[in-house]
Amino acid sequence: MDGPPGGDLCSVCHGNFDTPCQANCSHWFCGNCIMLVWDHGSTVRPCKCPLCRRPITLLVPSRASSRQLDRPEVAEILGKIERYNRVFGGHSRSLIQRGQDLPFLLRRLLRELINPDRSLPLVIRARMIMGAAYLFSPFDFIPEAIFGIAGLLDDFFIVLIVFFHVAAIYRSVLYRRHGGS
Repeated sequence: MDGPPGGDLCSVCHGNFDTPCQANCSHWFCGNCIMLVWDHGSTVRPCKCPLCRRPITLLVPSRASSRQLDRPEVAEILGKIERYNRVFGGHSRSLIQRGQDLPFLLRRLLRELINPDRSLPLVIRARMIMGAAYLFSPFDFIPEAIFGIAGLLDDFFIVLIVFFHVAAIYRSVLYRRHGGS
């Protein structure tokens, strides 16, 4: 799904999506609407999602929006979104924010891994393969055979670290693609 769910409406204007953008909290908005929310508040801090009140640190336009760059109003909105991402999208603020962004980033990453039209950097693929290789290898820091359920903890932490690492790398890919230089 590279666009808002069918039949869904923008929660700001309550109309059909015009230049749809997905926030890092997974909610969809019209690009112009979310920029108006930001302009209405403090322009030195990221705006908060009108639905869940989480800080929006990354806005990702739909692929359909990016294809309409020949329309001047769409180009202007995408330029504003790019500037917003340049200011606020470079990194997550805290570990809690990273944990909250993890489902959004992993869902988008999975869609890109499945999509043959998109290519991801080799680094992401290599780290995912290395994490999977550790999980299925016979080598273990804390062997389950000796320590039982406690031995699974190191596997859990490795998976968690790999997820956070891959999500951080993918976030930087999205940032470069939609706002970074």
